Amino acid sequence: MVLFCACGIIFAADAVEGYWLSIDEKTQKVTGGWYIYQENNVLYGKILSGPDDGPDKIADKCDASYKGFPISGKVNEMKVFGTPWIFGLTMDKPGQWSGGNVVDPTDGKMWKCKIFFRPAGSLKQYTTDMLEMRGEWNFGIGRSQFWQRTDEATASGLYK
Repeated sequence: MVLFCACGIIFAADAVEGYWLSIDEKTQKVTGGWYIYQENNVLYGKILSGPDDGPDKIADKCDASYKGFPISGKVNEMKVFGTPWIFGLTMDKPGQWSGGNVVDPTDGKMWKCKIFFRPAGSLKQYTTDMLEMRGEWNFGIGRSQFWQRTDEATASGLYK
């Protein structure tokens, strides 16, 4: 029984994994539904849907390739939805990931990426579970967005 419980703890999903709504830090509007997941101890994130684009939107503002991009092919010919725009992050400790990148498919810019889980109640402003997704370009200079936990149906259903 002890071994079974220990294995359950070791193989449990990290708190950052799951479905999230990205929120623009200036307008507070939902910009996308995301799925954050692990493969081989590396963290990835795919956009599942967005309020402004349909499922066939192509990331034509992106470069043809990016160092370390997790799938082969020309990135500027890939669909916005279903492509892993967050990639290469490794766990610093449970709920904290860094060392990877995020590509913004709307403008093609690639940023260094860090992700932090902020549980509900950990600070006064966190009334629900939040994900801090931080994009940085140099020496910690960058910006953070705070995403809200959601379910698969909501994250996948933002199309108009």
